[in-house]
Amino acid sequence: MKRKVCVITSSRADYGLLRLIMLGIRQEANLELQIIATGMHLSKDYGLTINEIESDGFLVNRKVPCLNEFDDAVSISRAAGSAISGCAEALKELQPDIILLLGDRFEILSAAMAGLLARIPIAHIHGGELTLGAFDESIRHAITKMSSIHFVTHEVYRRRVVQLGEIPERVYLVGSLGVDAINSLVLMNRKEIENELNIKIKAKSLLITFHPATLDKESPERQMNHLLSVLEKLNDTTLLFTMPNADTGGNAIVKLIEDFVQKRENAYAFSSLGQLLYLSCMAMVDGVVGNSSSGITEAPVMGIGTVNIGTRQLGRIQSQSIINCGTSQVEIEDALKILYSAEFCDKLRISKNSMKESGASLKILKVLKEVDLRELILKPFQDIPFSLRGV
Repeated sequence: MKRKVCVITSSRADYGLLRLIMLGIRQEANLELQIIATGMHLSKDYGLTINEIESDGFLVNRKVPCLNEFDDAVSISRAAGSAISGCAEALKELQPDIILLLGDRFEILSAAMAGLLARIPIAHIHGGELTLGAFDESIRHAITKMSSIHFVTHEVYRRRVVQLGEIPERVYLVGSLGVDAINSLVLMNRKEIENELNIKIKAKSLLITFHPATLDKESPERQMNHLLSVLEKLNDTTLLFTMPNADTGGNAIVKLIEDFVQKRENAYAFSSLGQLLYLSCMAMVDGVVGNSSSGITEAPVMGIGTVNIGTRQLGRIQSQSIINCGTSQVEIEDALKILYSAEFCDKLRISKNSMKESGASLKILKVLKEVDLRELILKPFQDIPFSLRGV
């Protein structure tokens, strides 16, 4: 009998990383791929990216809509509740043997809760990481505690998952799925990008993604205004915006970007570029600007500099290609000067990223095929000996 692996995806970001694993599951004779799509995948406001999944030839077994047009705390909580009930119904119908989740979105937390209550083992990717400036920080660790199998990208993250009480033998150090994604694609060149997007790209260009830092005291709208005040001075630079996630305060950022782009011939905004276009743009630009995790993980692999603004990604392991700055206009301006400086460009050429090894997808697939699923739900808490705690 085939082992049924249910992949639950909520956004363009997690699908881009899960895609190769999904292809691998589909090709395995002893595995059956099931897909539940929820969250931003089903929203026109966020590019209706379920179309990307289906255009890649995947069958989406169940669709769980949960988002509405509002982005305040109550609306996000309601969306999380809708995602729990919708995923619960989908899992009851599909009856998977194991669930595969990635990341730290609230929709993924909802999926984990539904899976836990249904007593289905959960395998989680990207546990142990830190993003101290956002709710994602707490959500990620909560998903870790609901999961029985863990796929992590770095030794530091592996130790952190074990520190949370997880069984060391069930924590697998696999490396970065972002590296796999980059290595699997034939990226588009500048002319192909221009033709596909119907735009003209200047000699200088930046790729900008700014999400709400949901735990910051300063509002996302105010932070975005600071960034746009800096960018409006760059008339000689093509500005490529990708829209923020469905988080508290995200709608205000979208409105600011739309107004900014409407008034400027050198600026363009996209709800979703898709994996190929996004990574192709990243490989072409002078730098990535904002607070997206892609500036921390994928950009360094490509040798592209990142201006990482604010606290959202605070705590992640970083490459030398990342320039951290505050959210004020002065700090952002100074960071952009560093990005274009000869000294930084020289350092960029020789900087070494700590996550360049590929093969994460195959390592995860091997575990999904071979792991013994019996007694995974009932998991003990792994205490760390006092001698290792420094007390």
